[in-house]
Amino acid sequence: MTSAAIATGTSVTGWAMILFFVVLCVAIAKPMGLWLFALYEGRDTPLARVLGPVERAFYRLAGIDPAREQTWRQYALAMLTFQVATALVTYALLRLQGVLPLNPRGLAGLAPDLAMNTAISFVTNTNWQAYAGESTLSNLSQMLALVPHNFLSAATGIAVAFALFRGFARRQTQFVGNFWADLTRVTLYLLLPFAIVLSLVMVAGGVPQTFASSIDATTMEGAHQTLVIGPVASQEAIKMLGTNGGGFFNANSAHPFENPTPLVNFLQMLAIFAIGVGLTWCFGKAVGDTRQGWAILAAMMILFFAGTAVVYCAEAGGNPLLHHAGLAGANMEGKEVRFGAAASALFAAITTAASCGAVNAMHDSFTPLGGLIPLFNIELGEVIVGGVGSGIYGFLLFALLAVFIAGLMVGRTPEYVGKKIESREVKLAVLAIVVLPLCILGGTALSSVTAAGLAGVANKGPHGFTEILYAFTSATGNNGSAFAGLSANTQYYNGTLAVAMWIGRFFVMVPVLAIAGSLAQKKYTPESAGSFPTTGALWIGLLVAIILIVGGLTFLPALALGPIAEHMAMLSATTF
Repeated sequence: MTSAAIATGTSVTGWAMILFFVVLCVAIAKPMGLWLFALYEGRDTPLARVLGPVERAFYRLAGIDPAREQTWRQYALAMLTFQVATALVTYALLRLQGVLPLNPRGLAGLAPDLAMNTAISFVTNTNWQAYAGESTLSNLSQMLALVPHNFLSAATGIAVAFALFRGFARRQTQFVGNFWADLTRVTLYLLLPFAIVLSLVMVAGGVPQTFASSIDATTMEGAHQTLVIGPVASQEAIKMLGTNGGGFFNANSAHPFENPTPLVNFLQMLAIFAIGVGLTWCFGKAVGDTRQGWAILAAMMILFFAGTAVVYCAEAGGNPLLHHAGLAGANMEGKEVRFGAAASALFAAITTAASCGAVNAMHDSFTPLGGLIPLFNIELGEVIVGGVGSGIYGFLLFALLAVFIAGLMVGRTPEYVGKKIESREVKLAVLAIVVLPLCILGGTALSSVTAAGLAGVANKGPHGFTEILYAFTSATGNNGSAFAGLSANTQYYNGTLAVAMWIGRFFVMVPVLAIAGSLAQKKYTPESAGSFPTTGALWIGLLVAIILIVGGLTFLPALALGPIAEHMAMLSATTF
């Protein structure tokens, strides 16, 4: 161990694991991107012989012509109609849970506010859980009400990303694809087969998959326990691949039935990023220059590694107040010993850099700086890989902003991958970007001064403020993780967070589709001496800087009141 590692409490093994993870993400970007590009183009995949008849049967039953393309307005209307319809079906299933089958524990239906919050949560790919899954939901609700959304909400995000890719790639057309075809193909040829394979791997790794409700166990002390089980592996696989994050158990991926071994833990982390990194290469291929995709991936990995390093150093360094009391070592509160500080820090950075929200450690128990990075990752719009689909189109919004600013600074023509970026695209990009801070900061401010908002806070001082800030950040960013000290299952929080989740998802998606429609109508502009280069180190640095500056200027005051103030208090031995 080096002297620097000793000073921070980190280890060579921990750093090696983090670096190995980054290398694997870069390595799988092209293979996954090739598979995604085939779906983007509508070409057959190796599974077409088996699943092709199923795909065509879906189209016939629904009366859909997959070859009939849509304008961005038609695409957006189809997408929104589908989301509203599936949300209503989910709400009904959750309310009627008590009279439906596959309910071996006899659980009652959910209250109206909780059912509404949960339905919107899973439709928006947030998977915010204001309930304990094992004691609130039946097996039918887990499988029929929630798991389908893990596929469909993820597929919706990828479909919208494909529409934006077509906006950049196509020339002088008003069409951006067919939502129903994109949704079907992504679900059938990507998410479903990959989830089946990962589910089987997880079952082999010790994750249960059964219709049984519970098993009896005897502890080492001789006590008897009843352990809830169920169809865990199938939900676990798609929750990671689709960056959904909703756990079968309240403890999520910290629970030994969801995440039993370090190997399963690493596979889960890799699954969270797998599709997101593939979409960067797919974008480059779609616009005819894979260097564009590699540049985006490089910027993402720089931001990710920097954030992970801060979390790891903060958690491995531990709490100085405990050190003064003679209790040296890493901050292990809220962490599983079988993972340790390094794997817990890496998981926290991954799940918030992506729009996943699954956790293998409790973020509420992190050190102030360790908790700041997951919070800041989400506040950046989760563009560091991000959710499947939503990450890449969120990043491209910043790319449009960056190339426009760069053009103004150096007098170059604002162009990106052959399309002139004009006022309409910039206005729509800014609209999509500012929606998030308005909702996050507005909801936090309201909850910090109202009795209903303060009633759910479990801690005093800046940490209690951070719990509120994290809740609205997670909901608006469609992440779903939480500073679990906040009691969110109240009518106030179920209502306000549901609104935040809906705004954070669809008030971004619709402007993105409008940008796609606008770009698709433009002619291609070849790169010239007056164009700003968008593939080199300068461009990567500019992207990183724009993302950090926009996020820093927007959220630094709120972060100063929360985790930064708590860190200063900790250093001065002040407790609350």
